[in-house]
Amino acid sequence: MKIYYDENMPYAAEFFGEFGTLTAFNGRELSADTLIDAEVLLVRSITQVNENLLKNSPNIKFVGTATIGVDHIDQAYLSNNQITFSSAPGCNAISVAEYVISTLVILAERYCFSVFDKTVGIVGAGNTGSRLSEKLTALGIQHKLYDPILAATGEDSRVFSSFEDILQCDIISLHVPKTTTGLYPTHHMFDQTVLSSLTEDQILINACRGEVIDNQALLLLKQQGMKTKLVLDVWENEPNIAEALIPFCEISTAHIAGYSLEGKARGTEMLYLALCELLNKKPNQSLEGLLPKSTISQVELHGRLNDVILNQLVKMVYDVRRDDGIFRQQVYINGFDYIRKTYPARREFSATKVLINDEQSKTQVHELGFS
Repeated sequence: MKIYYDENMPYAAEFFGEFGTLTAFNGRELSADTLIDAEVLLVRSITQVNENLLKNSPNIKFVGTATIGVDHIDQAYLSNNQITFSSAPGCNAISVAEYVISTLVILAERYCFSVFDKTVGIVGAGNTGSRLSEKLTALGIQHKLYDPILAATGEDSRVFSSFEDILQCDIISLHVPKTTTGLYPTHHMFDQTVLSSLTEDQILINACRGEVIDNQALLLLKQQGMKTKLVLDVWENEPNIAEALIPFCEISTAHIAGYSLEGKARGTEMLYLALCELLNKKPNQSLEGLLPKSTISQVELHGRLNDVILNQLVKMVYDVRRDDGIFRQQVYINGFDYIRKTYPARREFSATKVLINDEQSKTQVHELGFS
């Protein structure tokens, strides 16, 4: 079996090597001519999978994307050509949620506020928004959820807020897919009108899709003196982003919020399991057996969880300032995709075991995600 996979998929060889011949590719440079003999195609979000890409691939039988989003996949074309498709919903949701937690402790330190005193508005209550909600609940941080599609089903017992209520929150964190149709399209959800309503005391975080915010409107407002604090991990027109926006960001990164080792590898594993199901084969590989031990595998804390301890604990595992620094230093020289390709290893909270002598804090820390 001929299997082609994105070079940025960790453990692809370990998971898929048993099925046949593996060929790695650059996700943004993949062409139809490369895939002439392909039977399995495994991509990430930067590869557009459609008729144009697969027109020379008569033997293709399985396409998988190791990502939550699927807006880069022409699912209708795959279905019409009897090509099995699988994605990896929720694979990096924990990673993105922990990116947001790291930004919060960094900005709290920078601007001398307590994260425990803030209200967070979560736009999108799917996999990622839910993981963030769970971590905020563990910390006792007030937050509101906005998801009109989930709310309309009547099957979700959570309390949902209006968009207007979300816009009043101290921190607004975006976790929706990119959509352009339907009752609630997310493309430019934060347009000039919405952005203009935000105040200098608020923080806007985008770690979902760049097109959810009108970047040109945002840049214009910033140039005109808009004081709202920005955290941007995703950008319109990646990799050709509006570089003029970078100096206006508190934290800016190269679409790596979901790039923890666990998050990326989880996506690989999910596609492996899907292919095993298609081939009616019993899985004999697991992520647990492949992940290395964390360099900081255990830590002991004393005292009740507060801003200082939370700050130290989160930064010990993941300090987002590292990624912000890499981005600002390299994006102008090496480019957006280079930063993603050479992204240094990052672990999730769960890779570190925390021993703590306060029972209430122990519960909080473990529900936050630490072992």
